[in-house]
Amino acid sequence: MKKYSSLFIAFIFFNPFLSWQKVNARKTDKPANIIFDSDMGPDYDDVGALAILHAMADNGECNILATISSNKNSLTAPALSVLNTYFKSPDIPVGVIKGEGVSIPCSQKWDSMIVTNYPHAIKTNEEAYDAVKLYRKILAAQPDQSVTIVTVGFLTNMANLLQSKPDEFSPLSGKELIGKKVKLLVSMAGCFNNNIGTFREFNLMKDAAASKTAFNKWPTPVIFSGFEIGEKIHTGLPITKSDIKHSPVKDVFARCIPLDKNDSNGRMSWDETAVLVAVRGYEKYFGVVNGKIIVNNDGSNNWNKKGTRDKYLTLKMPVTQLQDTINKLMMHLPKE
Repeated sequence: MKKYSSLFIAFIFFNPFLSWQKVNARKTDKPANIIFDSDMGPDYDDVGALAILHAMADNGECNILATISSNKNSLTAPALSVLNTYFKSPDIPVGVIKGEGVSIPCSQKWDSMIVTNYPHAIKTNEEAYDAVKLYRKILAAQPDQSVTIVTVGFLTNMANLLQSKPDEFSPLSGKELIGKKVKLLVSMAGCFNNNIGTFREFNLMKDAAASKTAFNKWPTPVIFSGFEIGEKIHTGLPITKSDIKHSPVKDVFARCIPLDKNDSNGRMSWDETAVLVAVRGYEKYFGVVNGKIIVNNDGSNNWNKKGTRDKYLTLKMPVTQLQDTINKLMMHLPKE
């Protein structure tokens, strides 16, 4: 490893452009520390996202610090536990929002299917950690500027964490704790194509007040994988045609793909793209546009081109290659 003078280190630390370069330059010998925050139920791309996160963890690319639900529906924590247990990581902490928040059941009933058919340590949401307490406990124990949070659901937990008070885990306020411990937030949220300003993307819209609070006050860089990215990338069909046996991931996609004619080539991959970028960085796969998100009261969003904190993804790698990358990760089997 190269040695740098203290002057050069100070220059890098206080230079925003170089700080962004650091965020996206993954060192092969230092796995990313990931907290996964999901609504785990209204759609099933969450299952694909957590599957590829476990695949990359087994490959040594990341450490999964916690899996947390922003959806109060009663099966979200058990479903997270099923997937963690299947991938031989039953001890990964599971959290769920315990205060006011959105509760959306799974219309396709895949959550009850896997909870019924697969082992899991956490049987009810009541057995899971309070989301904010788990965030504060995990973040307080990590090195400074070492954690990437990836959100693929509502922003309720992010807003609650920002507004949290000092506690037994840290004397810092929520915003101070985030600023000290988190280096990057990757969020599947918003829309950044020609419909910007009018389209109400689901994750922003369902708890618009929390979305507005979160993105008005968030103190670290943010990368957005917008609706228009995942909409074009269809995955999950190969695992349904594979000879893999007794897999909750395969079972979910095999059940759900036939239920929607729009999924005949695979499910749209909103959540998977966010997880891929959270672990591997964006540069190999996507371009970016700099600025800052503006969340409107109705859950739609605009973009301030003069902002400096945020980036949203644009397509760069051919869609077929992105699909192949995600599908291969999704086919990963639990480590022995």
